[in-house]
Amino acid sequence: MPTTAPAATRHRKPSSSRRDDEAPLIPILARKVREVEAKAQRGKLGPTNRVKFQVIAFLVREERARVKSDADVTDAARAELLKRLDGVATILAKTAARDTSLIQLLEVDQATSPVARRMRRDWLLESGAELPPDELIITDVVPAATPVVPAAVASRQVVPTAIEARQLANPFLAPDLTARPAGDTPRRRLDGWELMGPLYKAFESGAGGGAATMDLPPVPEFDHLSPRGLDVMPHQSRFLEAVRDGHRTFLLADEPGLGKTAESVLAASVAGAYPLLAVVPNVVKMNWAREVSRWTPQRRATVIQGDGEDVDAFADVFIVNYEILDRHLSWLGSLGLKGMVVDEAHFIKNLTSQRSQNVLALASRIRENVRNPLLLALTGTPLINDVEDFDAIWRFLGWTNGEKPGPLLMGRLDETGLTPADKAFYPAARDAVISLGIVRRKKKDVAADLPDKLIADLPVELDDEYGRSIRQAERELGSRLAARYRRIVEARGTAHRAGPIPADEVDHDIVRLVAQHELDESKSAAAGSENVFTMVRRIGQAKAVLAADYAAQLQRSVGKVVFFAKHIDVMDAAEAHFAAAGMKSVSLRGDQTSAARQQAIDAFNDDPAVGVAVCSLTAAGVGVNLQAASNVVLAELSWTAAEQTQAIDRVHRIGQDEPVTAWRIIAAHTIDTKIAELIDTKQGLAARALDGEAVDPSSSDSVQLSALMHLTREALTS
Repeated sequence: MPTTAPAATRHRKPSSSRRDDEAPLIPILARKVREVEAKAQRGKLGPTNRVKFQVIAFLVREERARVKSDADVTDAARAELLKRLDGVATILAKTAARDTSLIQLLEVDQATSPVARRMRRDWLLESGAELPPDELIITDVVPAATPVVPAAVASRQVVPTAIEARQLANPFLAPDLTARPAGDTPRRRLDGWELMGPLYKAFESGAGGGAATMDLPPVPEFDHLSPRGLDVMPHQSRFLEAVRDGHRTFLLADEPGLGKTAESVLAASVAGAYPLLAVVPNVVKMNWAREVSRWTPQRRATVIQGDGEDVDAFADVFIVNYEILDRHLSWLGSLGLKGMVVDEAHFIKNLTSQRSQNVLALASRIRENVRNPLLLALTGTPLINDVEDFDAIWRFLGWTNGEKPGPLLMGRLDETGLTPADKAFYPAARDAVISLGIVRRKKKDVAADLPDKLIADLPVELDDEYGRSIRQAERELGSRLAARYRRIVEARGTAHRAGPIPADEVDHDIVRLVAQHELDESKSAAAGSENVFTMVRRIGQAKAVLAADYAAQLQRSVGKVVFFAKHIDVMDAAEAHFAAAGMKSVSLRGDQTSAARQQAIDAFNDDPAVGVAVCSLTAAGVGVNLQAASNVVLAELSWTAAEQTQAIDRVHRIGQDEPVTAWRIIAAHTIDTKIAELIDTKQGLAARALDGEAVDPSSSDSVQLSALMHLTREALTS
């Protein structure tokens, strides 16, 4: 993207007199940079906002050159305009300081992508600029084919002996004779628009849009899919009818516990999508094999372990966990897969991770080889921190390529007859994406007979010396944050008086800046330093025995209990307490083999002597069925509402006959109390984007950042 020539040749359309007549682009840049800044304060910027950052920086440079050379602008006006541009540049600098990877985007040769040029063109047209014809029409560069096996993992590839035998038995893949689209895709009305940002915005502002579920066929009169002794539930049956009708790409975002695994297994059977690859968390590999055997007993499933020495090469379903997928990319890419399921698909949201790149490369190869493959992304929590968490999932499904919508989505957007300049475009765009295959059902809507779920808080007093040291450390952290706030205020020449500050005089932007700085430092801090993460961990350690004692009391009175903790030492302390109390427990941890983990799950569900399952929030919070219990004890709080929900839904799921109660153990008079409150209010993003509920957008701030902002305000006002 050129940086100086457009500034010299750009012309303005005549307009009525107003404050911004001499530089109507500046207020647009100011608005856009605030949007980027707000996103950056919530974490790393996604692809769309990184491009937006880049384009703002280049337009500031162009506009500065134009203002300096415009002979029609008075000296006073020129000074004012340059000052306003400096304000935009300052915000860019602060944003780059938070995320230093943005600095490389300021290089001249980094701003040539079609998306960046479209964004620049659209903003200039919005400002009233008249552009030469060669800047109005922007064509896309055909992307180079991405190899399935990246160079970084090429040396780690393995081909199990059994797979070689399969390849020798049939060295040719069955040809795909499905008709392909003829010729080039015709140009569409929206081809020249930057559309990814508006698509994300359509979901981010989804209030009033209704639940994000495509139109599904009615429940068929007869269930022809379930094997003897099993029944498909109505909501599952409607999904499977959509597959029978020919739909092949789905983001299956049903709430946890509604049977997404069974739906996927049956969908492969309906679509005949074999061989099928299921990429799943390690904790659920054995369960996936069981579900294949249970729902499609005529099909064979094989679980890939390690280098795949024991793999059944002639199986119909290949099940592999994310951690070892990189070793098996070569042979999986040449196996002739006709379908792929990504379980807990939010695991691939980080596009820079090797895990995400492996999944996307395989999906791309499948789409190259098969005309209409079955691609399923399963996750009850597709949005964790930001609406751009959709990005990797949409790429996996082939709905977008990250820079623009795919042909099918582009066609549906084009059919709306609207552009991003029209307010009505956003609900229409949201509906267009949903129609591609988003299916989101809530328990209260599809499982009316599922028992209620209650979250109850149990405050505990940490009144020993250890508890007092935690509260003292919390006060010291608050004082440090307040001191940093006061230094910033003094540097700006508007120092507050000594002592407490009235709440209405506290500068929210500075509080956020202080909290973000502390959070960034905490994430990179060396071991042994005191910060919000170590403080919360100490609180968990202090609560460990108290939480275990309460779980033991529950077990004696109501039966089986699931005990969740975040840290290994808390789990160890709990298990020791249960053993001392004469209770038999099982443990679900991240370092277990799949077989050992499944054995523990079976023991808990089937053995009356096992009273407690001690589970890791991260290792056992997904894909595990523990519905033999109806009580959950959360000894430590998570940093996300999604993680807490996933944990509770190991118990509150189809097959549960009793009301479920989750008991959160809260350390009174500490930051633990505030974190619990924040978790309950930080569920706005999914509710807004997927369920169409009107929720305050500010609730998408991370719990860590909000907790530190709370500590800062408390220290300043008390």
